[in-house]
Amino acid sequence: MTLSNDAAVAAVNRYLSLVATGTADDVAALYAEDATLEDPVGSDVLTGREAIRAFYATIASLAKSTLLHTVRASGGEAAFHFRIETDTGAGVATMEPLELMTFSDDGLITSMRAWWSDTDLTFG
Repeated sequence: MTLSNDAAVAAVNRYLSLVATGTADDVAALYAEDATLEDPVGSDVLTGREAIRAFYATIASLAKSTLLHTVRASGGEAAFHFRIETDTGAGVATMEPLELMTFSDDGLITSMRAWWSDTDLTFG
């Protein structure tokens, strides 16, 4: 049975919370073992939970906050727009990507694609 829309929205909220406050292991645990991640779209696609964990490990030690602007869920997928602010130590980097996630029936992320480019990143 396809994941319900409410469950997909809850999964997005859990993801954003863990991106902001969790460890790379916490975020990776949200993904299926054979999940894919393309962040940003057009970059190399990472496959598998370990590769995805390594991706999130690059920002795990930095202070971050996330704010969900909007989310739409349907058919076991969710598209959402959010803000992430990351304290790099030299200033705060802000980005507002669009992401699309697909989910397994049990709520694990099976794919994530993020739309953003360098011109979307601001420093302050």
